[in-house]
Amino acid sequence: MTNDSMFWADQVARKIIKEKGNKKRYVCAAGITPSGVIHIGNCREIMTVDLVSRALRDLGKNVRFIYSWDDFDRLRKIPKNVPNPKEMEKYLMKAIVDVPDPWKCHKSYAEHFEKAVEDALPNVGIKPEFIYQNKMFRKCAYAKEIKQVLENKDKICNILNKFRKEPLGEDWNPVRVYCSKCDKEETKITNWDKEYSLSYECKCGYKEMFDFRKKGIAKLQWRVDWPMRWNYEKVDFEPAGKDHSTVGGSRDTGVIIQKTVWKEDAPVYLMYDFVTVKGAGGKMSSSLGNVVTLDDVLAIYTPEVVRFFFAGTKPLKEFDFSFDEDVFKFYEDFYKAERIYYDKENVPERDKKHWSRVYEMSMIDKPTKTMPIQPGFRHCVNLITKHNDVNNALNEVSELNKTDKDRYKSILERAKFWLENYAPSHHKAVLQESASKDVLNKLTVNQKKALKEFANKLENTKTEEDIKNLCFGVAKSNNIKPMEFFKSCYLVLLGNERGPRLTQLIMSIGKKKVAELLKNV
Repeated sequence: MTNDSMFWADQVARKIIKEKGNKKRYVCAAGITPSGVIHIGNCREIMTVDLVSRALRDLGKNVRFIYSWDDFDRLRKIPKNVPNPKEMEKYLMKAIVDVPDPWKCHKSYAEHFEKAVEDALPNVGIKPEFIYQNKMFRKCAYAKEIKQVLENKDKICNILNKFRKEPLGEDWNPVRVYCSKCDKEETKITNWDKEYSLSYECKCGYKEMFDFRKKGIAKLQWRVDWPMRWNYEKVDFEPAGKDHSTVGGSRDTGVIIQKTVWKEDAPVYLMYDFVTVKGAGGKMSSSLGNVVTLDDVLAIYTPEVVRFFFAGTKPLKEFDFSFDEDVFKFYEDFYKAERIYYDKENVPERDKKHWSRVYEMSMIDKPTKTMPIQPGFRHCVNLITKHNDVNNALNEVSELNKTDKDRYKSILERAKFWLENYAPSHHKAVLQESASKDVLNKLTVNQKKALKEFANKLENTKTEEDIKNLCFGVAKSNNIKPMEFFKSCYLVLLGNERGPRLTQLIMSIGKKKVAELLKNV
């Protein structure tokens, strides 16, 4: 990377250094409440921070990348798709780390969602330092900061009220307490001794006075908690989504609270837009259950293509993951950037610099010296259609080195999964051993004549363009419409009237095999 790189993450990295000065270490942060499935939209924040962290490291800087699990937050509602939702209701208002896992495979409800992400992130080259906020609060790590917040309670209240239609009540408190008896956050603070002792009473009837340096049941409300952690962890960069970035939102109030209470400037900021899934109908929501996870995306797209989505799209621009036939284009977009990086595609110098940098950031490891093989996703789909088996399909490919073979196999596996789970019906057909009686009865005399002529001439073609021209030529010479000819080919080869792009299908199956099938009509 050069110091004049216009790639968005490089620009943010230079901004961090400019605003925060030349430091021994920069802290980049992200985080979320694990109250439901962490979907691919949530991953935009962590991917953004990873890319900026990498840009800082490429400038020779030391970076601490932290990811906070806000697992000391209370369970406010039961998401859809949770087993035994009625049973879960008794845990409402408890810390999500104290709620049992309804799927019974992890220690807690929070851990169930945390571990899914922690297991998936290394697959796309992301390895942050995870911070579990329940542990931080319970070991009283923030006792000093909680006292500072209580000392500035009125100032904080005034800051928040500036952005509210209805002012906060006189009994509002930035500190919340979990009851020692029922473990729920249904308490009211009744007294603070101006030092480290708080008194509270709970809806369950329990009352208590405790020292929050010794007993970790106190926590901060979100709008205060966020800037408190900026100060505690000395965060230099943390992005936020549109929902936190509205005028008067938690980012705006956090900046003011950070300056008022801790006399520090807020971290460098970057707003990012939503990530959607084509056909999902807008923003994903864990509580509604309409989510697609990182693992779901990785079942179709290789890790470097997933990173390419995020690296190649500026954070302020919304984009979507597609599970339909757009998958062909998305792979080709990545391959084009790869060809640009290896000087295999002629583009203006500005575009070369940009897409080469995007490609570098898309790769988990340093790019290889020579360009890897580029198995087209459509081609891999056709190979699976022919063989219905990854290893058999791989055996058809010419001799490859280990790197290329691994890539080919990886994409073949994804093509097979796509065919089985997402592909339109016309892609799911299996190559026929011979035309059935039903198919033969559907074909007209002219169609059969055209198919035989096509089969006899097919061996003389060399490229897909040659095959395409032959299709149109044969159709014309036999007085049938091109679409009728294509339909007749699909019927004989696949048993369906539709299928993948015919020229690629023929190249994947092999001209000799296709000719044999078509001659026998």
